[in-house]
Parts: sequence; C-alpha cells; structure tokens
Amino acid sequence: MEPLALRDKRILVGITGGIAAYKSADLVRQLIKAGAEVRVVMTPAACEFITPLTLQALSGQPVSRSLLDESAEMGMGHIELARWADLMLIAPATADFIARLNAGMANDLLSTLCLATQTPIALAPAMNEKMWLNPLTQANLSRLQSVLPTLRIFGPASGEQACGDLGYGRMLEPSELVQLTASQFQTPQLKGKHLVITAGPTREAIDPVRYLSNHSSGKMGFALAEQAARMGASVTLISGPVTLPTPAGVTRIDVTSAQQMLQAAEQSLTRCDAFIATAAVADYRPSESAAQKLKKGEADLSRIELTENPDIVATIARHSMRPSRVIAFAAETQDLEAYAQRKLDKKQVDAVVANDVSRTDIGFGSDQNEVLWVTRDQSQPFGPDTKSAVATFILEQLMTLDTSA
Repeated sequence: MEPLALRDKRILVGITGGIAAYKSADLVRQLIKAGAEVRVVMTPAACEFITPLTLQALSGQPVSRSLLDESAEMGMGHIELARWADLMLIAPATADFIARLNAGMANDLLSTLCLATQTPIALAPAMNEKMWLNPLTQANLSRLQSVLPTLRIFGPASGEQACGDLGYGRMLEPSELVQLTASQFQTPQLKGKHLVITAGPTREAIDPVRYLSNHSSGKMGFALAEQAARMGASVTLISGPVTLPTPAGVTRIDVTSAQQMLQAAEQSLTRCDAFIATAAVADYRPSESAAQKLKKGEADLSRIELTENPDIVATIARHSMRPSRVIAFAAETQDLEAYAQRKLDKKQVDAVVANDVSRTDIGFGSDQNEVLWVTRDQSQPFGPDTKSAVATFILEQLMTLDTSA
C-alpha cells in the first residue's frame, strides 16, 4: 500500500548517533519512493555510524551537518530549512537527543532546527531498553509532549537489541515509519467514531498464586488501538494482564478474568460504533477459586472442576446495545477459513480475523502477523507484515464493511 498522502510532502529527516542510523538510509529511500521530497540533517555522532555520502546519494540533496556552515549561513540556512519542512522526522532519536531537546538546547544544527521550526516534529526513539525505561528518559518525553502539542512519538518497538538485551527500545522499521509519517497528512478516517477493543489473555484463578491462561501477548490488540487512535477514533482498550505501554490517546481498562472483561465491555457500549475482540479469552475457569494457596500433596490439583466462561464477543453481538460492527478474532492451527466461517455464523458477528497461531513466525508474542479477513461475502488474506500494518489493514476493511445485509 503506497502512502499517497506523502506525495509532494517535504520531510526533513534528522539522524542522530545511534546504531539504528543504518536503517535511516532505507527510510529515506522509502519516503522518496512514496513521493516525498526529503532533506537530511545529521548530527556529528550520526556521521560515525553512516556516511553523509550515502544519504546524499539516496536523497539527491546535500546533507546538512554543521550549524556553522559559512555558505549555508549566508542565507540563514538553518532558518530556511526549518521553514521548508512539512514535518521533521528524527530517526533514530537517541536518549541524548531527547534530553537535549527537552532542555531547549541548540548546540548543533538538528537541535537548532527543532527550536526554530513551527512544523510538527516526530521522534522515532532508539536506545537500550534500560535507557528507554529510565525515569529520566520517560520524564523528558512526558514534558516534551506536554509543551509541544504537535510532537509525535513513533515507537519504539520491542525485540532483540544490538547489545543483546531484549525489550522496548528498537527503532520501528522504515516501512512502519513511512506509514506513520503518511498518517500525519491524512484526514482522520475514524474521527467521531468510538471503538472498543479487547486485548491480551485472561487469567482464571485456581488459588491466589495459580491460574489458567494462555500465551497471548496483547500485541495485536494494542496495535489496533494505537492505529485507530491515530486515525482519529476515540478508543477504549480493555486489556488482560500484559506488559505493554498504553498507546497515546487511548483509554485503557485493565482486567484479569473473563467475567471482568465482559463486564467492562458491556459498560463501554454506550455510543460504541465498533467492537473488536482480539483478546484470547480463557474458555473455562475453575468452578471454585481457593481463598488460600493449595498446598502440594494436600489438594488434588489433577481434578479441578471447570465451568465455561461467558462468550464475550457473542454476548456483545446479541446485546441490546450492539454496535453496528462486531469483529471477532479466531486463533486457529488449521483450516482457517472453514473455522472462521463457522465462527462468523455461530457468534453472529460481521467479520472474523483468523490467524494461524501454530506458526512461530506469526504466532503468540510475535511482532509479525498474517491474517485472513473473512465475511459472508469474501475472504481476503493479508501479510505477513508487522502488526501495525496488519492493524491498518483490518481498520480499512472495517470502514468498508457493509452491515446492511
């Protein structure tokens, strides 16, 4: 999907000194392919990771590096660059650069441009996961967002980092950054709509320390919530126990059990336009939950009596306050389309998004997904791609869904 919103847009790409700078070359290439005009500004540290010559060859424009460039400053070059851009995209944005920007420093060309511009700025953070989680970094970002209403934060993603650590701090992939950049120039397609999205697993208590659950990470539901908010929707995200940060602009309700999730869902139906059930809800729960920890050898844990949990998406689909669109997810290991069609009829929903959770490349916990969108009239595959791209696909299908039949 080519982001047509970028055609003829002027994007100033700022590159700071992090290992993710190598991705910036592909980012510039993809932005230009999407129709944008791109100029590149590099900090001195960025030049240690990737050469200006590479970025000049890809952008077709000289790369700006120095605040004290005599030829450029004859025409107040930094002011002209600040006025030229429709959007400034800093990718990667290191912890150091974020701190300097928060302090209002202007000790290199890129930070000076950020102070001199009135155009929106987008930061694509990239750093070690401990640096990302450090309270100082989070405080810097929080203050920047409070004083710069047009500031956008793109990412970061979670995964393996150059240092070998695992966690949040990876810069988003260039294709994701291009899509997010394009979204800044699009008319909010879901403006005025209220979406309720469930995500993650549920936990059904056996006793205070044991529970029944599954491997759902919540990533797909959170990606949907994030994309829907970016498309202008009011989003209520009902989440089971996960370790994901709340997407910007999203109202989050944390629950634990299936019964709690159903209660929260029913209470969120007021003026709800679409309900998307991505949560992997436990089918059963213990008939009785012990008040105290069951001691090994003192209780027969092999004979736990189970009772069926409420079917959340089916309940919403039959609810007196049913939204106009109800979407179910089907995590399957075989015969995706057949099971999705069966679920479509049984639950009385408008569409089913099926995916194969037996595959390690797109299953539970993966940052990638491949789905099959199934309605009564069609089935359409998408992927494999990032969960952000899959979320965009699902929301686009949702907007064109005919529920009049």
